[in-house]
Amino acid sequence: MGRRRAAEDARRAREFEAFVAGAAGRLLHAATLLTAEPPDVNPRARRLLTLSLAHTYASWHRLRGEDPYDRARQHLATRFARTAWHQYGGLGTLGRSRPHPDSPLAGLSPQERLILVLRLYEGVAEEQVAALLGLPRERVHAICDRATATLLHPPRGPARPVLGAKAVAP
Repeated sequence: MGRRRAAEDARRAREFEAFVAGAAGRLLHAATLLTAEPPDVNPRARRLLTLSLAHTYASWHRLRGEDPYDRARQHLATRFARTAWHQYGGLGTLGRSRPHPDSPLAGLSPQERLILVLRLYEGVAEEQVAALLGLPRERVHAICDRATATLLHPPRGPARPVLGAKAVAP
C-alpha cells in the first residue's frame, strides 16, 4: 500500500510540474496585470501566483478531467478579489490598491482590472466571469465596457504649462 501511494504521489508531482512549466508564465502575466505592477518587479503578482498554484496542487487529485489551467485561473481571480476586498475596502474602490503609476491599468479599480483581464486577456465568457464574481452578466458587460473606454480614452488632467513660454502682459 505504501509503494502504491508513493507512486501516485510521484506521478501527481510530475503532472503538476509539467502543468506549471507550461502555464506559469501566462498565469504570472495575468497576475501582473491584475496587480498593475511592472513585469520585472512584481512581488504581489508572484505571491498571488504562488498561492493559486499551491491551491491548485492541493486539489490536483480532485480535478478528474477538469482543465487545471481553468482551476488555477479561478483561484488566481478569487484570491485577487478577496485580497482587494479585505485590504482596500472592496473591489470597486478606485486607486486605493496603489498600482504602479506607469502601468496602463493603473487608472482602473481592482474590479475593473479583474474583469478586463479575465474577459480580454484570458478570453473568459461574460457568463463565467459573472458567476465567478457573483455579479449579473449585464454588470460585467458594463464594467468591461467602461474599463475599455478608460484605457482607450484616459481622463485628461489639468493642462500642463508649456516650459520656456513667457507670460505676455496685456
